Amino acid sequence: MGLGSMNGNRRPTIIDVAKHAGISKSTVSLVLQNSPSVREETRVLVRQAMAELGYVYNRAAANMRMSNGGLIGLVINDLRNPFFTEFATSLQMALAERGYSTVIANTDESPKLQDQVVGSMIEHGVSALILCPAYGDTAATFDAIARAGIPTMQMLRCVDPRLDVFPLIAPDYLTGSREATQHLIAAGARRIAFVGGLVGRAVTEERKAGYLEALAQESLQPMIVTGKASREFGRNAARQLHADSGAVDAAICFNDLVALGMLSGCHEVGWRVGEDVLIMGFDDIEEAAHAYPALSSVRCDIAGIGEKAAQSVVKWLEDGISPPPETRTAVNLSIRQSSGQNVGSLA
Repeated sequence: MGLGSMNGNRRPTIIDVAKHAGISKSTVSLVLQNSPSVREETRVLVRQAMAELGYVYNRAAANMRMSNGGLIGLVINDLRNPFFTEFATSLQMALAERGYSTVIANTDESPKLQDQVVGSMIEHGVSALILCPAYGDTAATFDAIARAGIPTMQMLRCVDPRLDVFPLIAPDYLTGSREATQHLIAAGARRIAFVGGLVGRAVTEERKAGYLEALAQESLQPMIVTGKASREFGRNAARQLHADSGAVDAAICFNDLVALGMLSGCHEVGWRVGEDVLIMGFDDIEEAAHAYPALSSVRCDIAGIGEKAAQSVVKWLEDGISPPPETRTAVNLSIRQSSGQNVGSLA
């Protein structure tokens, strides 16, 4: 593997050196630590690989990783939701590649439990926190983090407005919902519902705002059916909308779970998805592509967000460069059968 095989401008890692030299990561680590147990020819091999890849050993950062300072606390609001599970997996692997370990806690959307696990992580000396925060009364939790002086990022949703202290990385939800709604309009839909998401929550309002913008541009009337972001809610919403004399011809859903529930509900009432009604999900979890009919969705690039988060927190810890207050990552549309493409085909 030569220099040209590095992804963009990504700095080579110890794993890249190990692969290039054809030896294990642990052996490379022993060389970097000047261990006497390593043979001289192996040292030469590793030094040559480092030179060819342009790898620079950061000894201060390595010393930090060898202590408790190498532990990152990852607090997730709902690990039952595949979107957050996929994100947590991507982030944990990206951090591991950089030599950091991750301790993960699920708060189940409970601010009280979140306060407990964050407090425990602070006591155990994590060097940074990455929170997909729960909604509710969270001020005390973030105040405790601020007093501890631990670098902390909010991920995917914002609950604390102090972005200069707790910077945010999240997809551009507004643009995603606007483009999804525009896609449904271009496909011929005129009675488009927004389904799912609890009123007043930041992510719900962002996703709803893009939908409302697109409808306003075409002088179309909104139909908003808010509720829990679950399969059950989506299934029941499909039944209700069909019972209302088929009041809609399309729906953009708060997330893919709601959309997958709608697919089931539509099937139960004999509503042909992709023909009688068009459906768009949001997040583009792995299951969306394997549903039937395959679910169109707003792709948030979960793996890319995990990589971005890992890169940001490591630069904060090792180089003292804190992330900007707010980073919005690009989204795009994954168009499949549920919004009218290749209806009736498994392709």
